[in-house]
Amino acid sequence: MGLFFAKLAVSIIVVLGLSMLAERAGPRVAGVLSGYPLGTAILLFFIAIEQGVHFAGESAVYALPGLIATLAFLYAYYVVSRLLCRQALVIQVPLSSLASFLVFVFVSWLSQMVSFTVLSASLALIVAMVVAIFLFRSIENVGISQRLRITRKIVAVRAATAALIVVAISGAAAVIGPRWSGLFAGFPVTLFPMILILHCSYGIGPVHTVIRNFPRGMGALLIYIVSVSYTYPLFGVGVGTLLAFAAATLYLAGYSSVVWWRSKAIARAGG
Repeated sequence: MGLFFAKLAVSIIVVLGLSMLAERAGPRVAGVLSGYPLGTAILLFFIAIEQGVHFAGESAVYALPGLIATLAFLYAYYVVSRLLCRQALVIQVPLSSLASFLVFVFVSWLSQMVSFTVLSASLALIVAMVVAIFLFRSIENVGISQRLRITRKIVAVRAATAALIVVAISGAAAVIGPRWSGLFAGFPVTLFPMILILHCSYGIGPVHTVIRNFPRGMGALLIYIVSVSYTYPLFGVGVGTLLAFAAATLYLAGYSSVVWWRSKAIARAGG
């Protein structure tokens, strides 16, 4: 029971933090930071606690193609929500979510039939990231001009959404073996609730901005998962998680520095 409440607490804090960040710093920043290994780290951590570090290490390999399924999930959400942009939210959100989930399951089903290694899975994900950046390149970066007033009801809905998704996926992953566990660890556990929140609150513009920028921050997820596949069996869950987070943080800090430098250079050139 303590582990159950720990899942709830961690997932709620992460999702609420991301959605509030999207409202304050903008969907573009939130999209990049969504590539930080939050949801995947939560699931792999609890899988390791419940099933053991070797099970989690094997699952981590399949979390990489699970992220390919996540990119397909986001592309489906983008396409369907754009096609339904003239429809009411009660139609847009459920149909976009259903299409995305079906695409995720289909791509995951294809992936679990392949015998991946860390190297082959990493290369496949890198190719998928490049393709996603190309497909999303035409999406306009849209900010949030007028934030909703955060009420207790809004907080409760966000918390419940996050908790239900995390508990459902982590609970299912524990009984279906390391391949499917890893694939489900790639599910956008924290990103999907944030997308739902933004879509219902602000429409498709900010949602598409998050989708556009998510693949650009996925290098941190790639590095985290590869690190976990080695550090969990060698150092255990606690130390392995810290080492993997350190590697992912270094990547994201480096990437953010490059983006900042490029934006400054462009601004100087324009001036």
